[in-house]
Amino acid sequence: MTSRLRTIVEEAASEFSRADATRAGTRPAAGKWSAKEIIGHLIDSAANNHIRFVTGPARDDLVFQGYDQEAWVAVQRYDTADWHTLVAFWRAYNLHLAHVIEAIPDGVKNARRDRHNFDRLALRAVPTSEPSTLGYLMDDYVVHLEHHLAQVRALLA
Repeated sequence: MTSRLRTIVEEAASEFSRADATRAGTRPAAGKWSAKEIIGHLIDSAANNHIRFVTGPARDDLVFQGYDQEAWVAVQRYDTADWHTLVAFWRAYNLHLAHVIEAIPDGVKNARRDRHNFDRLALRAVPTSEPSTLGYLMDDYVVHLEHHLAQVRALLA
């Protein structure tokens, strides 16, 4: 998973660093995020999942706090941020997350927990009636990342 994450991040960062900054800041429609705002959201996702990945191994459950994605993007004004700075920060944060994921032993990542809130947190929801793992959340993070990177690519095309 970490090799995949690193490859995805390096390829996207290289591609996005060559993109037109004005285009990156253009919203496709009212109420829709620009490429800048999507990358900002992915930074916020990295920050929230960083906490989950670091605290998860010591927990008996996998019930984590959510966050108001729209509010985080609005408060941080990603629409006014420098495109290249956003891409560089997003890249660095995700490479660090790959390091964090790699540092956690497989036995810890794959330990099944009966209590979780992945029905609300995960892109690929898991019913609370089914156990899940921290490794599942980590993989779901990468799937979520890929989903949004496809949106960014479409906006920059």
